[in-house]
Amino acid sequence: MNGTQDLSFIALIANAHLIVQLIMALLLGVSLVSWTYIFKKWFDVRAARRLTIDFEKTFWAGGNLHQLYQAAGSNRANNGALSRIFEAGMGEFIKGKQAATASREALDMGAILDGARRAMRAAFQREMDVLESHLAFLASVGSVSPYIGLLGTVWGIMNAFRGLANVQQATLSAVAPGIAEALIATAIGLFAAIPAVVAYNRFSHDIDRLAIRFESFVEEFSNILQRQSR
Repeated sequence: MNGTQDLSFIALIANAHLIVQLIMALLLGVSLVSWTYIFKKWFDVRAARRLTIDFEKTFWAGGNLHQLYQAAGSNRANNGALSRIFEAGMGEFIKGKQAATASREALDMGAILDGARRAMRAAFQREMDVLESHLAFLASVGSVSPYIGLLGTVWGIMNAFRGLANVQQATLSAVAPGIAEALIATAIGLFAAIPAVVAYNRFSHDIDRLAIRFESFVEEFSNILQRQSR
């Protein structure tokens, strides 16, 4: 190594130890997947928030619940999470009343309301599973990537100092390229981790707020069904 050696990022990566290069490639691949999930999740959460607001406006406008249920069922592909939760609860409520009527039994409204609530809770869990998908991956990237990068740095520095064992006079110009190429691994690890942590915190906050709105709707809609059953 000499003072005129190319210290550009590309040259440092190309001249790095094979283990360090593999770690860099792993971190770059993880970062690419992380950014893919970040953009996908951003569009998904944004769409879920917009569709939730639209359904709340339609629901609280005071229309007929049966007509709203039919509209939700006919346009299911474009419905949001809250609309599907409503459809699950209203559908179970209607089926419970029809089953009791067909069997000519006395209506047990308590059991029918419990069934509607359970159906909405199950739909709520399904919607939350969809919204929270890939968040665990972002959390893992944010917590593990710096350590993977640090592993590459440690390995690169060890390799650089091993190379100095055969040099009679160790100078800064001799050790600098090896240390520089090793530190790139830490930089790539941070590059992968920081966006993942920021995105995870942001999406977790937005999804938690949507979950609160969904749970509030389940309780409010259950009260509406209870009042209508009297």
